[in-house]
Amino acid sequence: MLDERAKLLLKALVERYIADGQPVGSRTLSKASGLDLSPATIRNVMSDLEELGLIASPHTSAGRIPTARGYRLFVDTMLTVQKGQYASHSLAPDQPQKVISNAANLLSNLSQFVGVVISPRRSSVFRHIEFLRLSERRLLVIIVSPEGDVQNRVLFTEVDYSQAQLVEAANYLNSHYVGLALEQVRERLKNEVESLRSEIASLMQAAVTVSSEAISETQDEVVFAGERNLLAVTDFSNDMGHLRRAFELFEQKAQLMRLLDVAGQAEGVRIFIGGESQVVPFEDLSIVSAPYEVDGQIVGTLGVIGPTRMAYDRMIQIVDITSKLVSNALSHHK
Repeated sequence: MLDERAKLLLKALVERYIADGQPVGSRTLSKASGLDLSPATIRNVMSDLEELGLIASPHTSAGRIPTARGYRLFVDTMLTVQKGQYASHSLAPDQPQKVISNAANLLSNLSQFVGVVISPRRSSVFRHIEFLRLSERRLLVIIVSPEGDVQNRVLFTEVDYSQAQLVEAANYLNSHYVGLALEQVRERLKNEVESLRSEIASLMQAAVTVSSEAISETQDEVVFAGERNLLAVTDFSNDMGHLRRAFELFEQKAQLMRLLDVAGQAEGVRIFIGGESQVVPFEDLSIVSAPYEVDGQIVGTLGVIGPTRMAYDRMIQIVDITSKLVSNALSHHK
């Protein structure tokens, strides 16, 4: 356990390093902490913090910098966040994908880092379905979700259906199966095939299959904004290896989605600090994330990706307010 003096010095060191990006020496730390301590005492405390793995001494400087463990202790026990700074921003209710895109841009613009949003998990329930004849044995299936998302899919059939038959099939599906998951519809159609004309039953089975495919293909899309912002971050611009690792993470969407999926299982803002675990394997990056909701149900996750040396108090505010804005915009888009 750290005593209060050591905590104050660690807090001052982390805050100074976040602000300046330079290793912090004992003289600077004495001024930043406001403690009336001799340089020798401060050096002794810093030596203790280094032994605990909370700070490290770069080879090129006599000063110290925080480690992932030091950042974690700072974030968990020393960070104070002022509320309300970003309350004037807004996201208008719109098509879900437009809201997601606008949210990623808002996160990026406010943080000056990378904004990332995982699109809402789409329900396989449908609100409405239509068929439109395009040409012989070729038709368009239009599926509308309860959230208002519209998915289109071209379907090639063995039979040339008339528009009247397409209307009949759509009316049957809309009157009997609205509100059910597409998998349930598929199973019920198997059992009810005897009571339906075979060509209409085949059409509906094929339509349900392509509808399921259309919805599953759009699941869990990751939307980024502001990747170029990292080019202006000295932590990356001075080391192309760091920058390359950052962009590799954006390409490895599956890994990023697993990380954000963990964040989506908890309420409120979560902070993942690079290097402290395999969750964020790159020491140079941290992620501040939060889930967002639609009508009280968590449906996705959003966040800011930036350097480990970021102003966590600001990022928490930005991510928290954006998650609330997205929740409101999606909940009011009906």
